[in-house]
Amino acid sequence: MTTNTLFSHRTFDDFELPEPVRRGVADAGFAQCTLVQAEVLPLTLADRDAAVQAQTGTGKTAAYLLTIFARLLRTPSRHPGEPRALIIAPTRELVVQVTQDAEHLGVHTGLVVEAVFGGMDWRAQRDQLGRGVDVVVATPGRLLDYLREDAVTLRSVEVLVVDEADRLFDMGFVDDLRAILRRLPAVGKRQTLFFTATLSSRVMGLGWREMDSPAEVVVNPEELTPDRLEQTLYHVGAREKFSLLLGLLSREGYDRTMIFVNTREETRRLSERLERHGYQARSLSGSMIQRRRLKVLDEFKAGELPILVATDVASRGLHIEGVTHVINYDLPLDPEDYVHRVGRTARVGAKGKAISLACENFVYSLPAIEKFLGVTIPVAWADDSMFLRVKPRPRTGGGAPLPSRHSRESTPPQIAAAPQPEAAVEEPKKRRRRRRRRRTTPVEGAPAAPGPDAAG
Repeated sequence: MTTNTLFSHRTFDDFELPEPVRRGVADAGFAQCTLVQAEVLPLTLADRDAAVQAQTGTGKTAAYLLTIFARLLRTPSRHPGEPRALIIAPTRELVVQVTQDAEHLGVHTGLVVEAVFGGMDWRAQRDQLGRGVDVVVATPGRLLDYLREDAVTLRSVEVLVVDEADRLFDMGFVDDLRAILRRLPAVGKRQTLFFTATLSSRVMGLGWREMDSPAEVVVNPEELTPDRLEQTLYHVGAREKFSLLLGLLSREGYDRTMIFVNTREETRRLSERLERHGYQARSLSGSMIQRRRLKVLDEFKAGELPILVATDVASRGLHIEGVTHVINYDLPLDPEDYVHRVGRTARVGAKGKAISLACENFVYSLPAIEKFLGVTIPVAWADDSMFLRVKPRPRTGGGAPLPSRHSRESTPPQIAAAPQPEAAVEEPKKRRRRRRRRRTTPVEGAPAAPGPDAAG
């Protein structure tokens, strides 16, 4: 089943949802269903297993949360306190976001939702699991650690959701996922839902083994980027990228902008350079302490931080309202990462811009990206006025600042040689005089050199 619109003609009133769930939907301001919700809910509310492919930002999270709440409220718990639903996600940030969405939508249900992920207090999460939970949202690694310690049991799980399944494979979690699946009730005794942006053969290979006659739902497979997304590509030298970035931020505005780079070190370096030029920016990468990562994300979501410089840790699954621009400072090496990056903007019908800078270091991935998209990204040409002056970098250890190699408008000043100690200057002169004396003084016993009058 495939269509090409984001919203459907169906509303949430068309479905038999328990009253506490309806109240949560109303509080969230939801009325009209998105396409993925309209196609998935009739199946999942009827307890069908399903494998769903859809773009990010199309309402997948709400679709499976409403399914979970409806099922758990319909039937009483056989083992009170034990988890009855499990949601597995690849990243800590996505776990936190899904947990927040579940608390908002399920505020009237009385169900207890707990996030389980690394980088946070081990004992606090374990103690909460011991006090009893209904829905667990977890990354595979930390959940498996608790299972091995018998801190939690999955024998009562009635609904399993694997979110961003393709990303779990990409990040190497497939073995952990299989180990968790072995702790769950058998296929047919639980409802299993796979949600993914790309329904690859490896995802479906695992999915078909873990699901009972699943329905396969594919929504907008050919629309890898939203209709309301404006894409632009600039070809630029690596030494001029930062200068062009400053010009783009000045021209386009930067109220809610995500800038993607390929390495953790570049997130730190680029955010520091932006701050030196008067922009409020922070970096986000997998190497940061978890509390710091969550703080930066919260500031960006709240509109307190206008520019977020990130690696692909922020490109998958995160829903951040109002992102107006995505800038690929580095073109991604994986074509799928391009789709997930630009998917942070133009979400749920909003407009957005995706600007990519293709330098000599990463332009080689452009053909694969355009082949994957099935379209050519429109190219724009930057004139000289778009390249803004770059402030020189400060010299480490004090002294005058070194000239920036990215500056187009100034030439490096001549730096005077540092004065040398007198002894250091005098020593080469002494060596030269000794060499001259050796050449002019005859060696004892050696024949004298012939004079100008000597006969030939």
